[in-house]
Amino acid sequence: MNNNNDDKQPSPIASRFRGFLPVVIDVETGGFNAQTDALLEIAAVMLNMRDDGQLVMNDTHRYHVKPFAGANLEPASLEIIGIDPHHPLRPAIDERDALQRIFREVRRALRETGCNRAILVGHNSFFDLNFINAAVERTGIKRNPFHPFSSFDTATLAGVALGQTVLARAAKAAGIRWDQNEAHSAAYDAERTAELFCAIVNRYRSVYERWTL
Repeated sequence: MNNNNDDKQPSPIASRFRGFLPVVIDVETGGFNAQTDALLEIAAVMLNMRDDGQLVMNDTHRYHVKPFAGANLEPASLEIIGIDPHHPLRPAIDERDALQRIFREVRRALRETGCNRAILVGHNSFFDLNFINAAVERTGIKRNPFHPFSSFDTATLAGVALGQTVLARAAKAAGIRWDQNEAHSAAYDAERTAELFCAIVNRYRSVYERWTL
């Protein structure tokens, strides 16, 4: 009997996305400039694929983040997201620590699924990816598991599949419950984005299977 781990079959998700593991990311920030504005919250939703081919949500990892030294904080942005970065009871950690914790979970999922690299899924994903890349560069982290420029954008996917590009409207069109009072929390937005991505991927499963025969 051969117990070599190399003989372990990869998860179905490994072949579905050409070796990439989609991981849903949402960030809350102190503005729109990834180079100058603070990263204040980050959430990651892990995904997996059942044996029947259905893409499903797994664990959510969320961290409050301390603004980096000299970070810009736009009052208008803070009002929208409802975060007081300097609140004494806010359980924030340094952005390097937050990223390393997220990346640790992503690397574990890569090993478990047999995928080669993670790919970020986000609603207007270029925004989240830019903030992740800027924070990685700023903190000097050497092993970033995410593809540096490719991503899956649910705003684009929902526009094609559902005719909606705003997250709240796209979620409702997909039959996903939306609570406006919970919006602009990194964990809430990431989980609704994950539900939306899974719904779209699962809707087109038969098309994928037909084209890959």
